Amino acid sequence: MKKICLALALVSLLGLSGQAFAVINTIDDVPAATLLLPYFEVDLNNANGVTTLFSINNASATAVLAHVTLWTDQSVPAIDFDVYLTGYDVQTINLRDIFVNGTLPVTASAGQDPGDAISPQGNVSQDINFASCTGVLPYANPAVSASFRAHLQAWFSPATGNCAGARIRDGIARGYVTIDTVNACNLLFPSSPGYTALLTQQNVLWGDYFYVNSGQNFAQGETLVHIEACSVNDSLCVVELDHTFYGRYNGGLPADLREPLPTTLAARFINGGAFNGGTDFLVWREGNQAAAGYSCSAAGPAAWYPLDAGQIVVFDEEENPVQQNTCPSGDPTCAQEITIPNEAQRVDVAGDLLAPFDFGWVYLNLQHSKLTPYGDPYAQAWVTAVMDAEGRFSVGFDAVQLDNANTPNTTFIPVASGGGLPADN
Repeated sequence: MKKICLALALVSLLGLSGQAFAVINTIDDVPAATLLLPYFEVDLNNANGVTTLFSINNASATAVLAHVTLWTDQSVPAIDFDVYLTGYDVQTINLRDIFVNGTLPVTASAGQDPGDAISPQGNVSQDINFASCTGVLPYANPAVSASFRAHLQAWFSPATGNCAGARIRDGIARGYVTIDTVNACNLLFPSSPGYTALLTQQNVLWGDYFYVNSGQNFAQGETLVHIEACSVNDSLCVVELDHTFYGRYNGGLPADLREPLPTTLAARFINGGAFNGGTDFLVWREGNQAAAGYSCSAAGPAAWYPLDAGQIVVFDEEENPVQQNTCPSGDPTCAQEITIPNEAQRVDVAGDLLAPFDFGWVYLNLQHSKLTPYGDPYAQAWVTAVMDAEGRFSVGFDAVQLDNANTPNTTFIPVASGGGLPADN
């Protein structure tokens, strides 16, 4: 009897709208219309090296269509595909399968799967037909040709020729992923004209992600960033001139109805003790317009690279602050320049942010001057802190959001640039 009652309670809970527990303009772990994997890594040369896996889950009985886009770390959209989910469905994607094997998730709506063998319908799940997916889903295996895979690898880990990502040249593909609920199969990127007409306001998606390095017997993971949509009839919905997640692709207009991310965050770090591997921040930032690629003679898209920052302050555990210089590249007044230049990156707190303390936290105001569609600097960002002990074990957690792009932080901490340790108050 207890098991039956528990099952009924679970079904009742899943049947509730995610909006009942959600707050628009606050990023919380509730079903959403868009998911963001803020940063990924795939070792293109070593099958036992690092790769990134993520899941797309459907929290409702209603069947939905999810559109997945892979972006380079400098915001060039490179490949997109659709995933059909029956009610309460889940799909797990290993990015190495795409980059190396050319494999995409094999799913199909009822119209392409009359025998219900590809995307089986559960006994409490809906299975419907998306006519737009006929001739598209299910994807063949391999779905990505060898020539296009070579193109992807060159774009995500560029060395020569046309570029689309940071030229680190270590054989690691880096970037980020967006997943949106849509009303039809399509080949558009979120930055493409007309894409917002395909978006739906179905807050039903949730998921997580993992970095797995089998050669080191090591893994790290976190929850995907859940970005809710609101209805145009909702009093809490966005209004004209509000920031939204995809607003920069619509001339600053909130046509996508997706809530914005914060501009300012706080995260702890530990660079010693049990976590002698140190702390990395996985950072996603809102740049400017998406690029279509650029010459390798340039470091990045000319429209916005590198991204500057409003203020980065490192505190120790006795509240002593050190402000790191965050001025743009080439400014001769900067004694030492700290940059988080890309849309997606892994940042070593000790090595890249030059944290002078072993224990403390970092105040990250990641507003910048390159965000032109809105006429203000209130760019979105997301930060996840990962602490590890030299590949043996790790913990990961999202940074605390201190504002959002529609109610941005406008106060700067009065710390002398370049550091100095004032007396503890």
